[in-house]
Amino acid sequence: MASYVQRGVDHFNSALDAKLLARGSIASNALVADIDITDAATDFLWAIFAVMAFTTIAILFYANFMVPRHQRAFVYLSAAITGTASIAYFSMASDLGSTPVTVEFLNGWDTANSSGVYPTRSIWYARYIDWTITTPLLLLELLLISGMPLSNVFLTIFWDIVMIETGLIGSLVTSQYKWGFYVFGCIAMFLVFYDLYVVGWSSAKKLDPSLGRTYITGTAMLSFLWFLYPIAWGLADGGNQISPTGEMVFYGVLDLLAKPVFAIVHLVGLRSLNYDVLGLQSGKRSAYQEAAGTGGGITSTSKGQEASHGHGSPSETAVHGNA
Repeated sequence: MASYVQRGVDHFNSALDAKLLARGSIASNALVADIDITDAATDFLWAIFAVMAFTTIAILFYANFMVPRHQRAFVYLSAAITGTASIAYFSMASDLGSTPVTVEFLNGWDTANSSGVYPTRSIWYARYIDWTITTPLLLLELLLISGMPLSNVFLTIFWDIVMIETGLIGSLVTSQYKWGFYVFGCIAMFLVFYDLYVVGWSSAKKLDPSLGRTYITGTAMLSFLWFLYPIAWGLADGGNQISPTGEMVFYGVLDLLAKPVFAIVHLVGLRSLNYDVLGLQSGKRSAYQEAAGTGGGITSTSKGQEASHGHGSPSETAVHGNA
């Protein structure tokens, strides 16, 4: 009897495993729109997720075992960027994080129904949540080495958030008014570029020539890639001119270049960074540093005055004090 029961259990487990293996993301999480992704798209998204996740783990390993404790700011920023993207791509690869929105334009693969109602297309809000978090962090990777006044840093990040949120709103609008939000987003993007190329580069060159070279290399790479995102938006979310699978490939390649590849290029450029020039720390001892018995930070204090009163170092005042 026991043998019979065991064979039955084994047969059930075998059938269950086969069923689970046969079910992909789309089979497990139903499509939400008439125009939506395919199994090939989810396979591609899983590959992007794997690259993002691996890069995050590698960066954290590099930070904790190969970078001095007081020089990890930019490494942790990179890990936060790729880690956030990993979660977003896990969501999209699982066919989660989208909502159906009626298209404005028909294309070759879709037609209106007998009542003249246009089909819906999946809009991936998970992507915009990702961008809302990661694009300000990407800008910080550049702006923190520019010596730009904090007021300009805050303004640049504000324009960046406007750029992302107007893109999200526009993608959810079903009428031609979506293109108004598209224009607002493009204006915000060019304001970001102005701050990067005019204010930021001028400041970085004066601060330190080597920082200026690293800054302009990262700025040129990031701005070129960001310029392609509105094109992808116009072809996908806005104009319905490419399939959702093509959309995933377009955005996926851009995200790979703008996040893990950019992180590697930028961190390599910062290997010889003189943190004292930036004045990113006041030199105060944190509770963690007290417990660990480590030093007070990058910029040393003068007779404990900063530790007791919290004032910035002379370096910090010179670099970031013009708020």
